[in-house]
Amino acid sequence: MSTQMIAIHLPDGSVREVPAGTTPLDIANSISPRLAAVSVVARLTPVEATEETKATEEESSSDAAMYAAETGAAARLVDLSTPLTEDTRLALLKETDAEALKVVRHSAAHVMATAVLELFPETKLGHGPATDQGFFYDFYRETPFTPDDLTAIQAKMAEVIARDEKFVRESTLREDALAEFEQDGDFMKTHFVTKFTHPGDQVSFYRNGSFVDFCRGPHVPSTGRVKAVKVTNLAGAYWLGDEKNPQLQRVYGTAFFSQKEMDAHFARLEEAAKRDHRVLGKQLDLFSIQDLAGPGLIFWHPKGGLIRKIMEDWMREECIRRGYSMVFTPHVMRRELWKTSGHAGFYADNMFTPIKLDDAEYQLKPMNCPGHILIYKNSPKSYRDLPVRLAELGNVYRYERSGTMHGLLRVRGFTQDDAHIFCTPGQIEDEVVACIEFAEAVLTTFGFKEFKVELSTWDPKDRAHYAGSDENWALAEGSLKRALERKGIAFRTIPGEAAFYGPKIDVKLVDVLGRLWQLSTVQFDFNLPARFELEYVGEDGERHQPVMVHRALFGSVERFFGVLIEHYAGAFPLWLAPVQVGLVPISEKHHEYAKSVKAELEAAGFRVEMDDRNEKMNGKIRDFANQKVPYILVMGDKEAEARAVSVRTRGKGDGGSMSVGDFVAKAGALANGRSMEL
Repeated sequence: MSTQMIAIHLPDGSVREVPAGTTPLDIANSISPRLAAVSVVARLTPVEATEETKATEEESSSDAAMYAAETGAAARLVDLSTPLTEDTRLALLKETDAEALKVVRHSAAHVMATAVLELFPETKLGHGPATDQGFFYDFYRETPFTPDDLTAIQAKMAEVIARDEKFVRESTLREDALAEFEQDGDFMKTHFVTKFTHPGDQVSFYRNGSFVDFCRGPHVPSTGRVKAVKVTNLAGAYWLGDEKNPQLQRVYGTAFFSQKEMDAHFARLEEAAKRDHRVLGKQLDLFSIQDLAGPGLIFWHPKGGLIRKIMEDWMREECIRRGYSMVFTPHVMRRELWKTSGHAGFYADNMFTPIKLDDAEYQLKPMNCPGHILIYKNSPKSYRDLPVRLAELGNVYRYERSGTMHGLLRVRGFTQDDAHIFCTPGQIEDEVVACIEFAEAVLTTFGFKEFKVELSTWDPKDRAHYAGSDENWALAEGSLKRALERKGIAFRTIPGEAAFYGPKIDVKLVDVLGRLWQLSTVQFDFNLPARFELEYVGEDGERHQPVMVHRALFGSVERFFGVLIEHYAGAFPLWLAPVQVGLVPISEKHHEYAKSVKAELEAAGFRVEMDDRNEKMNGKIRDFANQKVPYILVMGDKEAEARAVSVRTRGKGDGGSMSVGDFVAKAGALANGRSMEL
């Protein structure tokens, strides 16, 4: 070991002087053998790192995350056996750390590939990333895998895990790796090495037993640390997503550090299946997608349409209250507009084919922003007119491949609650704060108690891929960061993830099952004000370019509604429920009284349905319960005499008798207060 000493900064603030070449596992053992036994992977952060570079790299299923060269300027995860060669901050991650879970899943993908090659040695390997739900590995094999094959793969994986083979990182010259892959006909590995490394590079591989895979890592110490793993399903996937390329077989699985965690995972999946908005949408008669009309196009049925109206009315009222002007723009506009905005170039793959008319080519709009810009440009603006806040619940149309659409969550036609703010540089921070407060109001009003925030910033070393000057980026990123800090909101900075035209804030809500949903966004834009030559006359009498902010809070009405359905499992809070009260007269002689109660409730603003069918009382109650109606009011002789109702509350059962007036007062207060409770 080297005699050079390096400083290792630990999370508790202590600093250890150790010889260069010491590994994280060595340090863990020096602290406590027990700590070494439970450590999975290490996180290294440069001592001089800024707050931005202290953020961990986003582990993703992208090819770049698996194969691209590591950067020493950012925090990174490494194997416990990695020799440390310079001063660094070191954190030892255990099984309870979220980042460690993705590492064990990536290692499980290698275990799967090992098993497949041992069973089917003719198979060629694609890649095997970790995902939010587990992992997958892409294989090329002419013979399709069968259900029995998947069972055999699961059994062979158990053998590989039992062998407890060490994951060992190796490296070789890029040209040698390419020569070997090309000789073996491994066209996918050849592609990855060619794309993500450079001539003369040393490229990394990981070995466990006789299995070797091109990979950046890191991995758990050995295959035995993959304690709970399950092969889940099989799907087809074209190589590089192109149907002209060979079709691969994608085998999915998931992995955890314990069987208990895996059991809890599958329990969550079972609950998520019960909440599937596509199933509930049909069961509750909220929306449909019609084959004759085409995929990705939503038909809102009366009950779903009513909820949509409530959502949109709330949004419009809030926009007006917060100083926005509501506008409407055409669904189709000349293609020249989209050339000016740049969408006809960089966004063309996501747009429908242009429509040729006698005077010009027209385009279904994929975005609302160019229309709002034209409204801004329609009259001269002074600094006294700013900020200008234009909002629209505008229908947009984007081309999605047929296999990518998913219920309400990914569609071809949808409604964005879009707004664009044009302001001076001095106004921008306050405007961003106001957008964040508006986003918080959306989430809390609709019953979401938790959310996570990300700030995506640019990479100044990659200047060619970004519009705007250094001063623009400093202003924009500083404004977004200070706005979040003013609100006291914890956020994660993601360097290099900004759009080319500006940084952004993403707000991800957490639903009742703990799932993250990307909905609200606040996005800077340096590009469009310049392309459209937007101006205002400043206090100095000179012309200046305004700052522009895009913001969408629902994200899209369709997607937000889909999330609402799953969050509430279709049991919407009283103020959102399409039918708030179901009336059940016990027999025909009670119909007149039930009609009078219905009239009184409707006069008080309730949405009411009465079941006057000649059916048994329990059947009527069950039907309303299956429709997840918040209140079911039963009426017989006793209730008619006392002008009362017998109240059954969703989730609580029989609540006894109550006067109609008392029920109206109680339920009215809950509905008017947009309460989540009944």
